[in-house]
Amino acid sequence: MTDDSFDDLLSFVEHELDFATSHYNDSYLDRRVSSRMRRTQNDTYADYLAFLRENADEQTALLEAMSINVTGFFRNPDVWAGIRDVLRTLSAENREVRIWSAACADGREPYSLAMLAHDDDQIDESSISILGTDISEPALETAREGVYEESRTVDMADQLSFLDNYSEFVEQEDRIYRIDDAVKRTVEFERHDLINGDPKSGFDLVVCRNLFIYIDNEYKQSMLEVIARSLRQEGYLVIGKAETIPPNLKSAFSVYDARLRIYQRDAANISS
Repeated sequence: MTDDSFDDLLSFVEHELDFATSHYNDSYLDRRVSSRMRRTQNDTYADYLAFLRENADEQTALLEAMSINVTGFFRNPDVWAGIRDVLRTLSAENREVRIWSAACADGREPYSLAMLAHDDDQIDESSISILGTDISEPALETAREGVYEESRTVDMADQLSFLDNYSEFVEQEDRIYRIDDAVKRTVEFERHDLINGDPKSGFDLVVCRNLFIYIDNEYKQSMLEVIARSLRQEGYLVIGKAETIPPNLKSAFSVYDARLRIYQRDAANISS
């Protein structure tokens, strides 16, 4: 297994399958590729590349494996307490509040936002609209269904216990959890590539957590610029607790809560 054969494989994925491997850490990509190699019983990168070229189903499987889909309801409850404060502040302005959950995986993050809005009497859920986006179509299909099966290693009831009465918003039957229709109506889903896609506009809050830890530093700035241009003046951004704003982009954001990694857009320092 040589570096050249690994590079050839990544080049094929980037240029033929339109997945921007150059933006991701090699260690992350190697883990995902190696997993597919084991499943398809290919011992070398070169063998796997030959197999990949001829197998459309495997191309789909690899793209799905490379898409970052680690998610959960109300991950890091202290951050969600901070998000609740932001939503209360925005709701008090008595206007539509637009939220973008970027790289939302299978939808549990945007549904958490919607349930939080419905649960809190200081938030007007009728004013809240949420867009969930991801690069993975299979993940978006799951998100639109809003049906989740609990695994042996994930306790969904524990995740949902951030809300005192989560059963108002989720129907549970054994290990299956179904999102209530009223919550689902608050959220729309569409495919968006945060690396290559265009900015959006007019969002009051963007939540993009635990994506940048997989991205090479040189590409973080362009992705955060897309997010900044998608936010209205003084709109809020939430990133992962292990993530940081690159120094050369810090002027675009002011710190709202450093510990929780919540920022506000400084419109004076970035063009729309």
